[in-house]
Amino acid sequence: MTIKVGVNGYGVIGKRVADAVRAMPDMDLLGVADVATDWRVRTAAGLGFGVFAATPDADTAMRAVGVPVSGTLTDLLDQVDVVVDTTPKRVAAGNLEAYRAAGVKSVFQGGESHDTTGHSFVAQANYETAVGRDTTRVVSCNTTSIVRVLGALEQAGLLARARGVLIRRATDPGESHHGGIMNTVVPEASIPSHQGPDARTVLPDLDVVTMAAKAAHTQSHNHFWTLQLTRPASREEVLDALRAAPRIAFIRMSDGLTALNTTVELMRDLGRPRGDMWEVAVWEDVLSVAGDEAYLTYQVYNEAIVVPETIDAIRALTGTVTDGAASIATTDEILGVRREFLPERVEAMPA
Repeated sequence: MTIKVGVNGYGVIGKRVADAVRAMPDMDLLGVADVATDWRVRTAAGLGFGVFAATPDADTAMRAVGVPVSGTLTDLLDQVDVVVDTTPKRVAAGNLEAYRAAGVKSVFQGGESHDTTGHSFVAQANYETAVGRDTTRVVSCNTTSIVRVLGALEQAGLLARARGVLIRRATDPGESHHGGIMNTVVPEASIPSHQGPDARTVLPDLDVVTMAAKAAHTQSHNHFWTLQLTRPASREEVLDALRAAPRIAFIRMSDGLTALNTTVELMRDLGRPRGDMWEVAVWEDVLSVAGDEAYLTYQVYNEAIVVPETIDAIRALTGTVTDGAASIATTDEILGVRREFLPERVEAMPA
């Protein structure tokens, strides 16, 4: 079965999801919907995507500026099995009834609340609970990383509780000209910040507290974690638990990857589309373990980390793949997800 997919919202996440859907052998992208008439939608049309107007006003505006319109959002919904809604926060929830009325399954993003769908999704943690559902919500970039990393340690029986500090980027790179945080850091107004409670919508028993702040940069997020382990453990045990989980890759300060921008540059050098990083990048040589406590830091590329999760969510809802590990393996192979970004070190030849 080829899953027919539409994407509503061709922005930061939507365009990446559209590309990923197009790459999957078991999926067919039937079009993207939006309300814009600017370069983004015109780029979609130039790439061969069917462009649909999300509203009647958008249809008029698109046609007025010469965007080749394939129809309305209603027309797109008539053709697809699943719609991925990547419209702005709080806009998406208002689209749910239209999707239900059309008999189309729907995948939402982390900007919407858990209550919108009644189910939150991270593939490695709860894929099977999404199989056959009508709708789910792929949690936010930061929450996805928390579930991947802390979930891996919990699965290994190592994690008792986790306390984390998140340094968030101020805005996406493509939006930085609209203004934002300059020369300051803005703490979130409450503790815990929302990411910890959000992670418990996927892993209900996770003992986690998060604090967060926005900083004056645009290149990804940075997490710092203090972990109480269930028992004294070695550093290698903690690393092995992370190695066993999908979509976690290791980077090293000793390789010169000493800051967020260096990893972004590495992704570009590796030829990643848009320089994207779908993995959580854990600094292997920073991770420290002292008895029953562990300390680690990692990087979250907010523009791309949820893309593989969204692809897996499409398969889960339609029930075409019921085994989460199988879907993850397919998605990761096609996207090129890696466990290590750099070739293994080789011993220096004797002089």
